[in-house]
Amino acid sequence: MIACPRERLYTPAMPLILWIAAGGAVGASGRHLMNVYAGRLLGTDFPWGTFIVNVAGSFVMGMFITAMALKFQTSLEMRAFLTTGLLGGFTTFSAFSLDFITLFERKQHGLAALYAAGSVGLALVAIFAGMALMRAVLS
Repeated sequence: MIACPRERLYTPAMPLILWIAAGGAVGASGRHLMNVYAGRLLGTDFPWGTFIVNVAGSFVMGMFITAMALKFQTSLEMRAFLTTGLLGGFTTFSAFSLDFITLFERKQHGLAALYAAGSVGLALVAIFAGMALMRAVLS
């Protein structure tokens, strides 16, 4: 076994990574809960949970980045916790891709296309809406 000095394992970036990891745990847990509840409320024929988290997450991302840029002096750790961690864990395009291919492989091509266009289109609209809301609130 090779001994490694503690200083080599613990770098100045480690606290930042821990903030991101903590946010990711919260975000991923929220995504799981959204998938469970969306499935119960809206059914499982369409990937509502992933659709909702990607659109809502994009809206919240727009709000967060605008608020942090215009009004709030946030630390690098808090920005990383909220954006890369929390919202990165909450939203996901890997699940989006899996949901798309699942619909496609079920020969539900129209629904797959609607899902892809709706997810991307509404996520883009949502990030602009979040930014506009925070500009209006903070101006």
